[in-house]
Amino acid sequence: MTTPGTALDADALDGYARRYYLAGDVEDQGIEDLQQELSLDRLADAVAGSGRVLEMGYGMGHTVRGLLQRGVAVEVLEGSPLLADRARTTHPGLVVHEGLFESWTPERPLDAVLALHVAEHVDDPTAVLRRIRDWLRPGGIAVVVVPNAESLHRRLAVRMGLQPRLDSLSPRDDLVGHRRVYAMDGLRADVEAAGLACEREIGWFLKTLPNGMMLDFPRTLLEAMFTVSDELDPRLLANIGVVARRPA
Repeated sequence: MTTPGTALDADALDGYARRYYLAGDVEDQGIEDLQQELSLDRLADAVAGSGRVLEMGYGMGHTVRGLLQRGVAVEVLEGSPLLADRARTTHPGLVVHEGLFESWTPERPLDAVLALHVAEHVDDPTAVLRRIRDWLRPGGIAVVVVPNAESLHRRLAVRMGLQPRLDSLSPRDDLVGHRRVYAMDGLRADVEAAGLACEREIGWFLKTLPNGMMLDFPRTLLEAMFTVSDELDPRLLANIGVVARRPA
């Protein structure tokens, strides 16, 4: 497990991949996978019409697979050699860039970048967001999604005395390598400090309990907890984000 101040290099990212993405025994993975599956239409809509779309990080591969199925010209930037190899093997012909977010540079500007659950993992999120701005063509789109410190389940946890503050990191945050969680105002501030113009706020999944307490929830209930998101303020939801542009 990486800790704050520990450099995220290829070896560290491979270790993280083995412990989480390649482990096969993370008990709540199905809940996370379902959320990714259900978010795909929203992501495809956010980058509709974009020529070259970069996803930062391959993860379990659900987003890449779903976007390819929807005809999105997606490429991947992955810092873990293990996950980069998995991406190439699983999707022959997929453009996979192997490198660290903090040092990689595209050969030509991108039309859109998906930074899905990236900013909570890196040492300096504003610096990484500035790099995203620089990667984009003028008018290009950035979709930045992070875990929400103000999610309903965190609010309840504070009321119950299970965590001292909304932004306290849980054992699961430690497992998946989170260095922070975000409130919407803080996310917008970091994105705007990087030189990107926020156009709209997004969010999904009405999470009422920690994942470990939802393992027996039927799929129909989990799906409803996702689809009801459209009726609610994003600031109550488990995942929050912004759709932003590089100014022309």
